[in-house]
Amino acid sequence: MSHHLNPEQREQLESLLRTRIAAVRQQLDAHQEGRTRAEHARDVLLQDGDDAPQRDADREVDMALTDLDTAEIAALQQALQRLQAGTYGRCHDCGTDIPHARLMLEPQALRCVTCEATRERGAPAHSRL
Repeated sequence: MSHHLNPEQREQLESLLRTRIAAVRQQLDAHQEGRTRAEHARDVLLQDGDDAPQRDADREVDMALTDLDTAEIAALQQALQRLQAGTYGRCHDCGTDIPHARLMLEPQALRCVTCEATRERGAPAHSRL
């Protein structure tokens, strides 16, 4: 269990995770107007108009937005599971504590800033001890 977060911080982060999950779900539902992803994509393709290439592009943008929202919900839910399991707040690469301030900005963070920067540059990550 990560001991660098006190009970108040853990409670605050759990609330933040749950709030963000609900907000992204609401955003996804609003975007799809209560339809499934496939139904929404089909409706975009079937819209009136003579500009088929534009409709294809619109459908691709819609699908990309849906994918991003779905991936964010999954990452937030996994973070919530880690919090409940007592493994939340530790870097997956080097094992150091992820600072509370970083978790408040990105509560689904898997890595400390150093390891995330290394990963984004494409360099090999630290091996976990």
